[in-house]
Order: sequence, then C-alpha cells, then structure tokens
Amino acid sequence: MSDYITIKNQSSDEFVEKRSRFIGHIKPVTTRDEAEAFIAEIKSKYWDARHNVYAYVLRDGQFRKYSDDGEPQGTAGVPVLEVLLKENVTDCVVVVTRYFGGILLGTGGLTRAYSKAARIAIAAGEIKNMVLCEEMRIACDYSFYGKLGALLGEMGAVIISTDFSEDVAVTFALKKSETGRLNAKLIDLSNGRYSAEKIGEEYYSI
Repeated sequence: MSDYITIKNQSSDEFVEKRSRFIGHIKPVTTRDEAEAFIAEIKSKYWDARHNVYAYVLRDGQFRKYSDDGEPQGTAGVPVLEVLLKENVTDCVVVVTRYFGGILLGTGGLTRAYSKAARIAIAAGEIKNMVLCEEMRIACDYSFYGKLGALLGEMGAVIISTDFSEDVAVTFALKKSETGRLNAKLIDLSNGRYSAEKIGEEYYSI
C-alpha cells in the first residue's frame, strides 16, 4: 500500500461566471455510501439550482464516478473528475452547484468553469498527505520519559496515547521507513534498556 493525498475538511467556495453562480463543495469520504449521501444532501439543500454536478474518487477498489447532471455530455462531471485525478486527490467527493445566470457559456466555458469550481473546492478543503505508519508502543520509567518525548518529537512521531501508572506507556505512530532508526536511537539512548514494539499499521497525516 502506498501513501496518498486526501482532503482535511468539508468545505466550499464559489464564484460567478457571466452571471452563473458556481459553488464547489467538497468532503472527505471513504465509501460509496458516504459519497452518495453527501451528493443527496447538497442536491436537497440546493434543490432550486439548475445543476448539481459531481465526481468522486475512492481508494477502495480505485472506484471513480461522475455525473453531468443535465449539462452537455463531457462538459461538467468529467472536468471535475479530471481535476481530482490531476491533483492525485482520493477519498473525497466534489459537488458543483450551478445557478444559471441566463448567458450560455459554451462547451469550453462550461469545462473551464467546472474545473475552476473543483480546484477552489480542493483549496478550501485543504489537502493532506496520508502516510502508512507503524503503530508502536514503549513502556519506560519516569526518568527516561523526558528523553523519550524529545526523541519522538525529533523523529516526527504522532502520539496516540500516553498512560501514566507505575511506568509511562506511550503509543505512537511513525513512518515505516523511520522505525528502524528510531529503535536504534532508543537502544543507544537508554543503554539497551528500551525499544519500541510494533502493534499495528495505519495511515496518519504526517
């Protein structure tokens, strides 16, 4: 499995092109049901719009889907999908709402407008890099905890939880490529007393 890019937040942005109002909505999703539910939500909220065009890409099965929602074939859903693919953004859905302003944009104008709506939606939602990490756990005494915290910070680890009892148990996530180096530093820093054990794998925003 490889690293991937997705969206941080549900968001939206808009612009007006020749009196037509275009609103780009975006949401991170991981399943078809989540994507379709968001599309239905936008269509319900903007029921009076002329078009609610959409596209989404999922990592699961490398699934892709789009709809022109009444716009001329290839001028709306495909441009939105192509922006997602060009930006390598996955596990998200974009819906572009259009309120027609009375002026025809032509096929080229429509393609540019829907592409722009997708791009501003991505910018509003903010991209994040998801990295496959190993989830690790280490238990140490309180005298070593300060050194451990400094090392984890230096290595860019994501702290998942810290349990304080007789010892301190820290669960964290680190890039797979860095875990060997971390353990080598831990063993050296603790004179061989401590090393971290792998307990799982998961994607994290690093």
